[in-house]
Amino acid sequence: MKPAEQYILNQPEPFKSILLHLQILIESSFPEVQLEYKWKIPFYYLDGKPFCYLNPSKKKGFVDVGFWLSAQLEKHNEYLISEGRKVIKSLRYYSIDEVDAEILITILQEAFSKKEKGFYKRS
Repeated sequence: MKPAEQYILNQPEPFKSILLHLQILIESSFPEVQLEYKWKIPFYYLDGKPFCYLNPSKKKGFVDVGFWLSAQLEKHNEYLISEGRKVIKSLRYYSIDEVDAEILITILQEAFSKKEKGFYKRS
């Protein structure tokens, strides 16, 4: 078993259920992504480049799906949280019922379509 998969399975509820649900949505929509364990969290890579990550915050009670190319994202920005971060934005889930698959997949598709763009938005 991969370290990232083990990490997900070792999480307490409700984090484990949220992470497993997100994993299924991401991997079924983008079978070409590779799940790695980087910076102590599950991190998806696409063509050797960071795509998105899953970060449970047990202290604050949520799971973030962080987007590496957030400067390039334009759809559903009202759902993306930057919370003091300069580059990364994320979707935040406190329960599995909050996961809106349509919004998540739309943002993932946009990130996928812009995977060749740089980390920062340039004019």
